[in-house]
Amino acid sequence: MPDPSQDDRAAGRVQLGNPPNGNAARPSGACRVLMIGDVIGKPGRVAVEELLPALRDERGIDFVTANGENLAGGMGLTISTADALFAHGVDVITSGNHIWDKREIYPALESNDRILRPLNYGTTGVPGRGWGVYHAFDGTELAVINLQGRTYMQPIENPFLEADRLLEEAGEPLPPVRLVDFHCEITSEKNALGIHLDGRVSAVVGTHTHVPTADDRILPGGTAYQSDLGMTGPVYSVIGFNPATVLPRFLTGLPTRFEVGEGPVLLNATQVDVDPATGRALAIERIQRVWDG
Repeated sequence: MPDPSQDDRAAGRVQLGNPPNGNAARPSGACRVLMIGDVIGKPGRVAVEELLPALRDERGIDFVTANGENLAGGMGLTISTADALFAHGVDVITSGNHIWDKREIYPALESNDRILRPLNYGTTGVPGRGWGVYHAFDGTELAVINLQGRTYMQPIENPFLEADRLLEEAGEPLPPVRLVDFHCEITSEKNALGIHLDGRVSAVVGTHTHVPTADDRILPGGTAYQSDLGMTGPVYSVIGFNPATVLPRFLTGLPTRFEVGEGPVLLNATQVDVDPATGRALAIERIQRVWDG
């Protein structure tokens, strides 16, 4: 019987991800990016501050994105919390529906191109931008695109069509390396977008549900995919929040005010190695680190 550890990690036409927290060799010439899931409140922020600098050095990470819509007290983003992530190795902050919860961030969405809001909120009367072009540590030019789903969420513009429009009608072609954070409620919508964009972007990763999925893989066209990165937040919690403030909703149906949980924090992220010339993903690997303060 063949040794499963010696296979090429392929399943049909889909290449499976590297073993989580493995130490696979970096493909020659690859740009290595790390995409961090929803960072929850102060515990998540401090975990990123404590773990990310060493993680970048240890793995030779060239570029880092992090979803920051839950950074400020669990809901929204502020200038100070954004600056804290930037100071500790995050290159671009993506977001989702909670980006609008703290109005102080609105001017920064206009002035700071390293903070993104979902592209498909449109442009009329909506501050900020939904994508940008940046340079990684190794010099690779890359694009980051932030989209938001519509199922069980706000009925904003169609993310599939907005992505098509950006990729097909941009004034100048986007660089080959293209990273998509799809902030979305359901896995089927995320799965569908990954397949829809396969071969046109380097990675499609989901955020919003705060629970990491084990479906990391490279699609037939060369796009790395994972339904949800998971959160960077307290382990003993309900998706990052103190159980005592969440359980009453399930027991009584009455509204409660959520509070960010406490205790050890799990950082969830995914590493993707990309060929800078073609934009094709070469490898994908889930990364988890525990910070116990």
